[in-house]
Amino acid sequence: MTVLLRPARPTDAGTIGTILHSFTLENDWMPELHSCAETIAFCGRMIDQEWVTVAEAEAGVVGFLALNGREIHSLYLDAPVRGRGIGQQLLDHAKSGRSELSLSAFQDNARACRFYERNGFAEVARSDGADNDENLPDIRFVWRSEGVIHG
Repeated sequence: MTVLLRPARPTDAGTIGTILHSFTLENDWMPELHSCAETIAFCGRMIDQEWVTVAEAEAGVVGFLALNGREIHSLYLDAPVRGRGIGQQLLDHAKSGRSELSLSAFQDNARACRFYERNGFAEVARSDGADNDENLPDIRFVWRSEGVIHG
């Protein structure tokens, strides 16, 4: 599948909010803390802060990555396109020109944890979830690049 990575536009908030909210509904372990409309509004705020890169295929936006400095805040794909390398493209784009990235992933999200580990992220801490909105145990991951030249 060919995708174009581009900065998100305000008009992408509905699509990426729906992708994010759908992930919550797909996973029994994930509490539904916000309505789809609230999730779309949250995604709009991330877009306004210029955190979001979207993956756009022929059918439209199929995934996104939100990056705040060195912190990956979100990386989600529409269910039908998972496992096709789009998440890899978004992550590689985020790594480009950076010496370090960090993120937190829920321990129950085994697929995501394996993905990050395959991509060079190392576990540096675990928590009981007391510090996240969902109150779910999570894992802190860090990726460091060797040989990145900074200007």
